[in-house]
Amino acid sequence: MVAAFVWLQLLSPPRKPQVEVEVPASEGPFAVVVLDPGHGGQDSGTIKAGLLEKELTLDVAQRAQRLLQAQGFVTVLTRTGDTHVSLAERAAVANAQSKCVFVSIHFDDANKSAATGVETYFAARQISKINPVAWLPFLQRTAADTANAESQSLADRIQEALVAHTQAVNRGTASQQFFVIANVRHPAVLVEGGFLTNTDEKNKLATADYREQIAAAITAGVKGYRDALREQETPVAANLSGANRR
Repeated sequence: MVAAFVWLQLLSPPRKPQVEVEVPASEGPFAVVVLDPGHGGQDSGTIKAGLLEKELTLDVAQRAQRLLQAQGFVTVLTRTGDTHVSLAERAAVANAQSKCVFVSIHFDDANKSAATGVETYFAARQISKINPVAWLPFLQRTAADTANAESQSLADRIQEALVAHTQAVNRGTASQQFFVIANVRHPAVLVEGGFLTNTDEKNKLATADYREQIAAAITAGVKGYRDALREQETPVAANLSGANRR
């Protein structure tokens, strides 16, 4: 079963990764947001009562794209329709950008129907180049890695906004070496926007208004993260200007 998963996600015929997009000259810390609607094509993800995870993730990604563009961001989607995109290809879309953040969108399932809430994951270690086996737990220690405070900060901002916008149970942020975020060289997170196995959350996710709130939360979290980076840069710029006058 593991071998089949590896073949499907990593060894499927490669597609040419999207080239770097053109961004405004005054982009600041970053201007590009790569949105990754989970699943797609033959991979439907979780299916409950006619709701397909792959359709929900694409809908939320498209809503977030619209809201982010209204805030001046340039957006890239790893898929724009019901197509299969391997995990390596998804990461490659982000790695083709000079500066960006990466947000992978998913919905959860659980053995217990009482499980509820939203959570956001980041990878404690992100590698600078794609490693096809970095997601395997027993090989994680041997992968080349870098510190990842940036992704954790992005996860914190998005998680806070998710709870504020949806009023869902706060499951917090957590570190997981998911391939699709561990193999991106930019700040990267994976959002779980609720449990399709929970009746109440499934009914909410079936409504456009609730999915719009999830998209608005992703937008607010990304914007808050960018604003925080800009504030960190301001004192440095001021100090440099002062030094130049001496």
